[in-house]
This record gives sequence, structure tokens and C-alpha cells, in this order.
Amino acid sequence: MSFFRKSVGEAGEKAAAKFLKSQGYRVIARNYASGLGEIDIICEHESKLVFVEVKTLSSDAAADPEIHVNVSKQRQIEKATKAWLTANGNPDCGYRFDVVSVVMPSKGEAKIRHMVDAFRPSWWCK
Repeated sequence: MSFFRKSVGEAGEKAAAKFLKSQGYRVIARNYASGLGEIDIICEHESKLVFVEVKTLSSDAAADPEIHVNVSKQRQIEKATKAWLTANGNPDCGYRFDVVSVVMPSKGEAKIRHMVDAFRPSWWCK
């Protein structure tokens, strides 16, 4: 990953965390990584755990950032979530998967969209 791409991603995650906090979310962890994948932000909101994938682009000329959260990426997030839940004693509470889309233009403020309950994990469908 290039330095520019990594710095844009980090700036997007920082903007997303700030946005979520402003909406009443309590950030528990950022950039949780297991051998199975990574979760960008883990929050608590209204007694639920929220596992957040952040997608950032430096320009809105391309497609919307959230389209990059495809089924393959969702399954990777699910695996990392299972690892986090296991490592944290399988908390007895509800949880969901959100996506935060961030467009970081060269001038002006970031444009942020928050998709609540953006996808359902495959194990809920069985």
C-alpha cells in the first residue's frame, strides 16, 4: 500500500471516529487486527456493539467508497468480529455491522455517509 493511500485511509478513519463520537457512539477500539482480518472501528451505541468498516477515497470523482465493501470484505470482517467477540468473552449484547464512507476532497471538509446495519453476517442466515 502506498504512503499516500495509507495516509488517506488513516485520515478517513480519524474523521469517521470523530463523526461517530459526535453521533453519540463510544469508540472502544480502532484498527483491531487478528490473523483473520481487521475491524476499523468498534463502538458501543444504544447498548449494542457496532463493528464499523471505513472506506475512504480522496476524490468523489470515482464510485462511492462503500461499494468496496463487497461480500469478500464482509466475510473477512465477520471472521475478525468472531475473533474479537471470543477474545472479549462473547459479550451478551446485540451487535451490528455499519459502513462509514468518507470522501476527502483536496479542499474543503470531508463528506461522510453512515450506513447503519449495512450488511448481515452470513452466520445470521443459517
